[in-house]
Amino acid sequence: MRNEIERILGPGGAIAQIHPHYEHRPGQIQMAVAVADAMIEGRHLCVEAGTGTGKTLAYLLPAIYSGKRVVVSTATKNLQEQLFHKDIPFLEKALRRKLSVCYMKGRSNYLCWNRLEAINGEAYLFSPHDPEYLRKIRLWVQETDAGDRAELADLPETFALWQHLDARRETCAGRKCHNFDNCFVTRVRQRALESDIVIVNHHLFFADLSLRQGDFGEVLPDYSVLVFDEAHEIEDVATQYFGVRISNYRVDEFVRDARAALAETGEGSVFLARELDKLAQGSVDFFTCFWAREGRYVLRPLGGMPDLRRGPAAGGGNLEPAYKNLRVQLDVVRKTLDSLTVQSDSLDTLVRRAQELQFDLAEILESDSRESVFWYEIRGRGVYIWASPINLAPILAEHLFAKVDCAVLTSATLATGGNFSFVKGRLGLDARDVRELVVPSHFDFARQAILYVPRDIPEPREPGWTDRAAVEIQRLLDASQGRAFLLFTSHVQMKHVYESLRHEVDFPLLLQGEKSKSGLIEEFRSTPGAVLFATSSFWQGVDVQGEQLSCVVIDKLPFAVPNDPVVSARINRINESGGNAFYDYQIPAATILLKQGVGRLIRSRADRGILAILDKRLVTKSYGRVFLESLPPAPLTHDPERVAGFL
Repeated sequence: MRNEIERILGPGGAIAQIHPHYEHRPGQIQMAVAVADAMIEGRHLCVEAGTGTGKTLAYLLPAIYSGKRVVVSTATKNLQEQLFHKDIPFLEKALRRKLSVCYMKGRSNYLCWNRLEAINGEAYLFSPHDPEYLRKIRLWVQETDAGDRAELADLPETFALWQHLDARRETCAGRKCHNFDNCFVTRVRQRALESDIVIVNHHLFFADLSLRQGDFGEVLPDYSVLVFDEAHEIEDVATQYFGVRISNYRVDEFVRDARAALAETGEGSVFLARELDKLAQGSVDFFTCFWAREGRYVLRPLGGMPDLRRGPAAGGGNLEPAYKNLRVQLDVVRKTLDSLTVQSDSLDTLVRRAQELQFDLAEILESDSRESVFWYEIRGRGVYIWASPINLAPILAEHLFAKVDCAVLTSATLATGGNFSFVKGRLGLDARDVRELVVPSHFDFARQAILYVPRDIPEPREPGWTDRAAVEIQRLLDASQGRAFLLFTSHVQMKHVYESLRHEVDFPLLLQGEKSKSGLIEEFRSTPGAVLFATSSFWQGVDVQGEQLSCVVIDKLPFAVPNDPVVSARINRINESGGNAFYDYQIPAATILLKQGVGRLIRSRADRGILAILDKRLVTKSYGRVFLESLPPAPLTHDPERVAGFL
């Protein structure tokens, strides 16, 4: 396979013959050979591939020639679509053959035939446009092969009606459904079973992995090789799926679907209708116990021993009776639904859903586990309560890495301090079975970029930092003539600086939240001198090449909020085990995120730009060296005049 890879990727090879801007990249060939060797030998591999390496082709080519079924998991649906609609066709053209590839999304992306048949348009109006949208969906579904809502380009991102039409697991009757053979989820799974390479995203992958023993959870076909692209996001995503979550929306939807199913089947039981009303009220009483301002809070389960580290019981003395009442009402409704003489797929599904609600509530509220952190989140009108694993390493070691022959983890930001100890420890990778490779960036950062860290600025927690940061940003924007990403570690900080500068600079200012992410990026690209104010979601996965982006400013070192329930529990666990959470966990995690933000600046060999980090701790604290040694080798300066003359 090594010779084949060098022949395809090397000068004069298949890629060079069709790529209009081909560049010989030794690092890409080095990575591809390492991936191929890992697949042949049945070993796991961690690869940090610097910006410009071309890591996508470096793992796709070995996957194609491996002769095994390979699942490729990416961070987002957008990256999935880029792989399938851009990179795969490019390789098919270069290799002059059709490839056996499909891509799959989570169930909520696909239309459910049952729900479309059952929906009453008048009962689900969220906007005046919904009847017209529903008409378009009914026309589209007669033509679509995939049933993927992404094909409905005219639907707004916040299309509330879709949640009553999608094929989510909670409402699925599985093989009992009369539309099972015609189901879009069934079809995509059949395509996956017939494909050599299956492209998914991390959310779908871990949703499937956490439920593979269940009849309703398994979507992916069996695989022996796994590639994680943007692997630095694995821990955060996996945490969501190996925990338990329940929300007021989930209970409300159950009540609504139960009422609709009873109307559909003609089971107009006065008793059941009354019990559903009681359940709806019980849900309100229960979730009201958690109400607070938006944020994330620690919860002490009712079954847990009092422990200040586990936080207070939400709702004081009201929580326990409200919880018991909700459990009783769920049980009454479940038993009543199960005793109905009429049979239907929707009623069977409702019985299962009621059981799952009872089980998940007990898993959170009645637990005494020391391996989970219990917490709740207020987001808009939603109340979400969670039980999340504190340490994922043993879970992933057993359920993931021990079950596949080869797992390749790659990202532009995976190593800290030049090694993979942090990521291997967090994810449960046995060091003896893992090979490592760091491929330096393809770009010349010493020539293409300059790193500016002001020394005469307060530390971020000191008074006056925000005002001084605004002054520094204004000076940097003058130097770069706008054309900048301003990346913040919090929404509050972003909005504060935005308000400070909106009347002080003459450049077009774009603020995260005003449009969708893709809409903002498109406007940034097409607006001369634009300046984008953004937070975490723009630190990674955003690619703007050329002079349009000539400056990236990061407000401060992106340490995770230490009093966040999950972060706090992990800090406590590490310290209690004799480690030093600041150096073993907080600094490495912040280093990886900082490298992601920095990576927005130089995206091609022709790019030049200013990188500014407005946090002097980089040069005044001993731990600052850990961050600096992990950043690309751009020359460091504290002189604003040198920055002003760089471009």
